[in-house]
Amino acid sequence: MARSIWKGSIAFGLVNIPVSLTGAEQRPDVQLHMVDSKNHARIRYERVNADSGEEVPWDRMVKGYEYEEGQFILLSEEELAAVEPKLTKMIEISEFVALEDIDPLLFDKPYYLEPEKRGRKAYALLREAMRKSGKAGISRVVIRTREYLSAMFVRYDVLVLMLLRFPQEIKASAKLELPSSKDKEWYPVKRELDLAERLIDEMTTKWDPEEFHDEYRKTLMDYIEKKISTGETVDDVKSSDEQESSPKGKIVDLADYLERSVGQKKSKGKQPAAKKAAKKAAKHAKKAASKKTARKKARSA
Repeated sequence: MARSIWKGSIAFGLVNIPVSLTGAEQRPDVQLHMVDSKNHARIRYERVNADSGEEVPWDRMVKGYEYEEGQFILLSEEELAAVEPKLTKMIEISEFVALEDIDPLLFDKPYYLEPEKRGRKAYALLREAMRKSGKAGISRVVIRTREYLSAMFVRYDVLVLMLLRFPQEIKASAKLELPSSKDKEWYPVKRELDLAERLIDEMTTKWDPEEFHDEYRKTLMDYIEKKISTGETVDDVKSSDEQESSPKGKIVDLADYLERSVGQKKSKGKQPAAKKAAKKAAKHAKKAASKKTARKKARSA
């Protein structure tokens, strides 16, 4: 079973179907960080008071709504919790509609619904009934303390729960300057329309999304791999002054150390990393010195 966000049930009339909710999308974006070109250290952002310029600790931070310019209403976590929707793990279908009647602009984020073992028979029943009807089940669902409108429909053998935007989240196209389809001035002549329809027919093919890929990501990753293979890499280091002034028992950034460790072989034994690094550096220096001495003796001979 795939990793789920939460486990609950689908309410279909008097039938309850236990299911788990799993994300249906993944975004393999190229992760780029902001880095200081001087010493290659990552950029850290601070929570700064816009008036005093001082950093604000977490325990002093509250949320506020700006109802007029410069005028805020402060809201505590308790006040926000009081108006949050009741946290339920129930997807209660309130009505069924034709799937094609839902404006594609309302589609927002897809999830998969996977049945628990004891609910597979009821899940299959609902799935096949919805497949035969071509309908989508409309419901409200709470995910991470926020309530969403959703449409449930069949895709292959899985029930998909598509989160929907509310109509007020879609900008009206009426404000755009568009040529009206009712205005004869903009209506195309028959010959032009026939040629356009013919071109559309010639370019029509069966939709296969597998033929399309994120070309930018591929090109960027190919370029990054090329730079890595040619040795154009830098270390995430701090300035020498900062390293010298740092106390021996300083608090370290574990994430930074872990990132540096990825891909490296596990070190053997229990010798501290700093001592091993120093020992390794000394060994290389000694080897280089012996080679240099050998070359001098060869020249003098």
